[in-house]
Amino acid sequence: MPVRQPSDRELRRKARERFATANRLEAEYARQLRLLARQVDGLVRMHGDRPEELARLLRQYAETIKPWAGSVAEGMVATVAQKDEAAWDKLGKDIGRELRKELRTAPTGAALQAFMREQVKLIKSLPEEAADRVMHVVAVAAVEGKRADAVMKDIMETGKVTESRARLIARTEVARVASGLTMMRAKHVGSTHYVWRTSGDADVRESHKKMAGKVVAWDEPPEVDPGKRYHAGMFPNCRCYPEPILTDED
Repeated sequence: MPVRQPSDRELRRKARERFATANRLEAEYARQLRLLARQVDGLVRMHGDRPEELARLLRQYAETIKPWAGSVAEGMVATVAQKDEAAWDKLGKDIGRELRKELRTAPTGAALQAFMREQVKLIKSLPEEAADRVMHVVAVAAVEGKRADAVMKDIMETGKVTESRARLIARTEVARVASGLTMMRAKHVGSTHYVWRTSGDADVRESHKKMAGKVVAWDEPPEVDPGKRYHAGMFPNCRCYPEPILTDED
């Protein structure tokens, strides 16, 4: 069955709609993770002169925040899932009755639980990685014979490093969860391929511009960058998205 290619105007409109939603979700997720980064920074400033104690407190904090991390992760994943379901409902106007019925039986529950577990792990990794960084700074300083004031300065940068990592997680994970849900629903109804779509703006990286409009098999992630295979929206800082190719005999 031939696939109708949307016009440039349609692509731009769809990209605006998708990324307006993604930006709102990303901003809220980033806000929550920045709160965590500030707590990490507070611990660093209070205990930075005692690196071993600081690392212990950071790891302890990572365990303490587990319930909060679960709540934040659930909120992000659930909102992405709602937006994805709404997108499929809109698409449902253009597909047949049997395919719509099949979509309603998609096993999203297990996928959502998996996504939430992954997000909790990432959230907890922020203070854990901060602890690892502090001990790494100390170890390197001992080998290189750094002065105490230089070591302290490096340790105090931990909060900024954590906030930068938090922003990267927010930018990456909202798109990854959205693309993952799209892939899961699409494969459930028999879709084997999708069209790689980009945001269509000046920030699209060169390798992704080359992928724009290409047909990709769900089961074969393309080699987008040398030695790196991944689907649209499933790479750090990637704002691309997969447009499923659907056929329906009904």
